[in-house]
Amino acid sequence: MHLQDILYTQGFGTRRVCAGLVQQGHVTIAGEVVDDPFADLDPEGLLFTVQGTEWAYHEKAYLMLHKPAGTECSQKPSTYPSIYTLLPSPLRLRPNKGAVQGVQAIGRLDQDTTGLLLLTDDGQFIHKMGSPKHHVPKVYEVTAKHPVDAVQIEKLLAGVVLDDDPKPVRAAACESDSPLHLRLTLTEGKYHQVKRMLAAVGNRVEGLHRSRIGDLALPGDLAAGQWRWLTAEQVAALRAPAKPPKAPK
Repeated sequence: MHLQDILYTQGFGTRRVCAGLVQQGHVTIAGEVVDDPFADLDPEGLLFTVQGTEWAYHEKAYLMLHKPAGTECSQKPSTYPSIYTLLPSPLRLRPNKGAVQGVQAIGRLDQDTTGLLLLTDDGQFIHKMGSPKHHVPKVYEVTAKHPVDAVQIEKLLAGVVLDDDPKPVRAAACESDSPLHLRLTLTEGKYHQVKRMLAAVGNRVEGLHRSRIGDLALPGDLAAGQWRWLTAEQVAALRAPAKPPKAPK
């Protein structure tokens, strides 16, 4: 693949801009300046630097973000800063076949919710991870306003009715290790689902943090506002079919 095309696929600008970056000596590979935009290279595993920014070639981008509070999962935020401002510009400018450039969040977290968020430019992966038919479990750490009791947990596991859907929604798993803390596992993602489920059992969410998606846990060393590439093994594990939740007894 031509070097200018490699830069283009990674989000460093139009092909003309990428050709200019190369010709002006802003691109290095293995410490050596490469100034031929038509240099033919194998992109797989390629490491390069553009204007001092180190980059690794990824045919598709898969990453995790530790979403901080006070951010919106929107390209056009209304009140709070967008999560996309936490990402380097190449990730926001990667070319897509559709109208939207760059990586997209898989599902959304409310502005006051923190935790694990996945982003990619792979449309099939977005569908796989976001569709309730695939039963991808998501674990939430809930801080409740009132003490959580066994009756509330039983109701959440059995299923509660939300105001916009007569079909009960239930937690795939639910446990409490302290009076005001609840660990809730869901396999679907309705609007404000955790908050509405807690309200349905007479409680209220005071804090909400997503700690896990499928087998992928939010790393303890990934601070709020930071992002990280997913490894090939992590992507493969997320792609693996999830087991549908068991029906309540």
